[in-house]
Amino acid sequence: MSDFNAILKKKILSQEELVRIVNTHRFFKKKIVFTNGCFDILHPGHVYYLNQARSLGDVLVVGLNSDDSVKRLNKGAERPIHPQDKRADVLAALLCVDYISIFDEDTPLELIQKIKPDVLVKGGDYTIDKIVGADFVQSYGGSVKIIPLLEGYSTTDIVNKLKK
Repeated sequence: MSDFNAILKKKILSQEELVRIVNTHRFFKKKIVFTNGCFDILHPGHVYYLNQARSLGDVLVVGLNSDDSVKRLNKGAERPIHPQDKRADVLAALLCVDYISIFDEDTPLELIQKIKPDVLVKGGDYTIDKIVGADFVQSYGGSVKIIPLLEGYSTTDIVNKLKK
């Protein structure tokens, strides 16, 4: 494995490893930002969104839906396009992403409860009452931020375009 690949793999952690790393950052007073998603076909909207999320704190953690979790979201029979390990590799290559952890549940609530982020972030297609974990994060003084979507980019639109 090249040095670059070895570095990328250090960003992809089990949930237990992630909790330890996040607690270390928290000890040093680092602000932890969490977001989640499928990130199936990375596009400019994703890159914009992740960079904006990263700007809200010191450490950006991405909860990545497992392949089974994506299938249960009913995004289409062909989804996910890329398997979870490859989606994680692509996210790890982004400088703005510090850590990735794959979750198999339908929602990231358990992961959010384990790491207790200072900031929970979702895209502009959500309202605060629809953001999983928002109440939990706010219960201990954390904040919830909604980042406006970059118009004209969505994985579903890309998939539909490719089908034509």
